[in-house]
Amino acid sequence: MSNAVIIDGKAFAAQLRLRVAAAVENFIALTAHKPGLAVVLVGDDPASQVYVGSKKKATVEAGMNSFEHRLPASVSQDELIALVETLNADAAVDGILVQLPLPQHIDDKAVIAAIDPGKDVDGFHVVNAGRLAVGEEAFVPCTPLGCLMLLKDHMGDLSGKNAVVIGRSNIVGKPMAQLLLAENCTVTIAHSRTQDLPDVVRRADIVVAAVGRAEMVTGDYLKPGAVVIDVGINRLEPEADQSKGRLVGDVAFDDALRHAGAITPVPGGVGPMTIACLLRNTLVAAHRRAGVAAPEGI
Repeated sequence: MSNAVIIDGKAFAAQLRLRVAAAVENFIALTAHKPGLAVVLVGDDPASQVYVGSKKKATVEAGMNSFEHRLPASVSQDELIALVETLNADAAVDGILVQLPLPQHIDDKAVIAAIDPGKDVDGFHVVNAGRLAVGEEAFVPCTPLGCLMLLKDHMGDLSGKNAVVIGRSNIVGKPMAQLLLAENCTVTIAHSRTQDLPDVVRRADIVVAAVGRAEMVTGDYLKPGAVVIDVGINRLEPEADQSKGRLVGDVAFDDALRHAGAITPVPGGVGPMTIACLLRNTLVAAHRRAGVAAPEGI
């Protein structure tokens, strides 16, 4: 029988969204400006449409303005960058998010580079990545920021902990490692070329799995009592009696429960934190642009 604590990201995210909504009210009262998030969707990717819809709903619920721009998949890169530049100059817009992935004929790096770093609430711009790396004030990608919030809420001070991040993407793995370093963890970034990955992971007090392979991390990878943050969202092949396959993370949850001290479930763990942190970043962007200190605790 497992004594592992299930880290409820859904509940934490709901509380964060309430704090953001309260802070939005105070900000509007102080500045007479309603924070605004512009989301740009190119093409008709079904998953992206769901994400954009969820972001719009959450933005409005938090009391912010939502500006949605839907462009056909045939739009040129120059046209998309022109829209981004218009949003950069729009005083009503505090945050800009260009939904990825983009069609193959568009260079996503060029589009992200066109976003004003002060409105880059996704935290993907190289200026924000560089600021994070050298310890300056930066917008941090929403998923790793959410992971860090969950870790600190559960563990308190992370100083001196051994942390292993499995995955080296610019969106999760690398910024996650930077955040953990800033909390004085000893950090290892593991990846597909890491030799004897289970042995490397087994040394960790904190494991962040962001590798994109369903249930790759099994219980025997884990040090007893380790805190496991599962970033993965993978849909298994549909079973005979189901129309949709089951959603699982990068960690074999039931197996990991027998070893971990605490773990995030999939779904209901990291996922809800991503949108909550997007709202938080947009609120912070609005404060910075207005020259007003952002409230503590968000």
